[in-house]
Amino acid sequence: MTKEEFSKIIQSIPHQPGCYKYFSKDHELLYVGKAKDLRKRVSSYFNKNIDNFKTRKLVSFICAIEFTITETEHDAFLLENSLIKHYQPRFNISLKDDKTYPFIVIKKEPFPRVFFTRKVIRDGSEYIGPFTGLMRVRELMELVKQNIPLRTCNLNLTENNIKKGKFKVCLEYHLGNCKGPCEGLQDEADYRDKLQWVRHVLKGNIGDVVKDLKAEMNASAAALEFEKAQIIKKKIESLQQYQARSVVVNPKLENVDVACILHDDNHFYVNYMMVTNGSVVHSNTLQIDKKLEEEECDVLSLALDNLMDKYHSVAKEVIVPCPVDVSDTAIKVTVPKAGDKKQLLDLSLKNAEVFMQEMRRKATLLLGEKMKETNMLTLEELQESLQLSEIPTHIECFDNSNFQGSYPVAAMVLFRNGLPSNKEYRHFHIKTVEGINDFASMSEVVYRRYKRLMDENEPLPQLVIIDGGKGQLGAALESIEKLGLTGRMALIGLAKKEESIFFPGDSQPIQLPYDSPAHLLIRRIRDEVHRFGITFHRQVRSKGTFKNELEEIPGIGESTATLLLKEFRSVKNIKTLTERELTKVIGASKARVVWEYFNPQPNT
Repeated sequence: MTKEEFSKIIQSIPHQPGCYKYFSKDHELLYVGKAKDLRKRVSSYFNKNIDNFKTRKLVSFICAIEFTITETEHDAFLLENSLIKHYQPRFNISLKDDKTYPFIVIKKEPFPRVFFTRKVIRDGSEYIGPFTGLMRVRELMELVKQNIPLRTCNLNLTENNIKKGKFKVCLEYHLGNCKGPCEGLQDEADYRDKLQWVRHVLKGNIGDVVKDLKAEMNASAAALEFEKAQIIKKKIESLQQYQARSVVVNPKLENVDVACILHDDNHFYVNYMMVTNGSVVHSNTLQIDKKLEEEECDVLSLALDNLMDKYHSVAKEVIVPCPVDVSDTAIKVTVPKAGDKKQLLDLSLKNAEVFMQEMRRKATLLLGEKMKETNMLTLEELQESLQLSEIPTHIECFDNSNFQGSYPVAAMVLFRNGLPSNKEYRHFHIKTVEGINDFASMSEVVYRRYKRLMDENEPLPQLVIIDGGKGQLGAALESIEKLGLTGRMALIGLAKKEESIFFPGDSQPIQLPYDSPAHLLIRRIRDEVHRFGITFHRQVRSKGTFKNELEEIPGIGESTATLLLKEFRSVKNIKTLTERELTKVIGASKARVVWEYFNPQPNT
């Protein structure tokens, strides 16, 4: 829909609260939104420049607009929420979560069992949850087992079966974990009371259970049943210790829900916590894909409403960082500035931040895995192109460098799995070659490198690249043969201009496709050895120049030359100094030697 087409229908859109729906030419529902003023909100999509790509894409698809007027903005929120849940439009944020969370079920049966499950079956059983972590469920189930006597068997405890005496109590009864309903030693009313304790514990209302247990303990003590009273006392202590571990701020806080939201370029992160008597009984963080330029508070409203419904919240207050809409207008919305409630909000924010960092870390790892996979494909292509016996996961490349025959050096770079391994780069001072002789220099450094690897019993590379033509390749091959390493690694030469690849003994080079991944990898390795070699050569050349200028003065050593250069920056500056100026830095005797060297007196 163009601006011109929209201008024809704008007058039909009222200045009232409600929901608007965008449809494609195939009448697919693209997007549902709410607005305090429908005309202003819908017009904003067509009458202003839109920077967001996804929003521009949405507008380009719109062919029809429908709207529904509501009495209030809150009613618009409820309608929007309902429509999004029902239709799941592709440009609205998606709150679907395909993860199967664990529940604790109170089974619909005589003397109901209590256990955890990931399957919700609509058989009339009571499901408490969902819980966000299995460890949390196991801890709660252990707490219930230790403190509330319930049956764990699968027996069909109908009234008839119990009366007929079909069952006998098991070890759990003798251990005190069950009161023996199978033999009629516990009636259903007492069992239902214990189930109510389970509900309280699972929902964080441990105080109610402790209160009942204290009454039982006092009654047992009054009846002189001190052993029984001691057992109940231990249960009370166990429950209180559990509560102390989970208290967040103030145990006097009533049931509240807490939610906050963060975002980055691609996602929103919503943390939701259910707090009962100061204890966090549920905590969950959602990652929501950004679809359009949604406002944080709008996304939080939608997510919070869905989460409260999903977790069967009974909170009468929600603590949030900004005003939000919730379905139940009786629920108080609080934006705290300080105090215990602000502490809870900060805790929620901390959880959201940790989750966001974890998601980013996982995304980085996934990207790294994809890069590794791509590099491996490139190495496989290189293996095939060069007809190597194995994938070259370890590649080394050599290059020589000198300046008009002076300061000859060499460099070697190492790539592992297609990536540079900087810590394993090496540079070499040429020790046995006089003057300009690139072939002899290459022979020396190749020999030194692989002699050392052999002496240290280190693995050899699968591929060695010599940056140079046939002459340098032949010189490197001589060293390989001298070391007895012929055939243990592939050796190739890379011509500098044509980027042709030579094998020892071949008259014709191999030319890889210019833009192939294998060729690009070889070029990258070649460029890296050039960079590393040139940087090292400049350092050596610079030190050599200084040495020639200052350290060759009789009586002046390296430390004095360094001191002068540190103070006066260059030899050129030193030549212009007076003897007195030099004396201040290196003393009178050495100052005279340096001054006389640069200012020779004519023979008299």
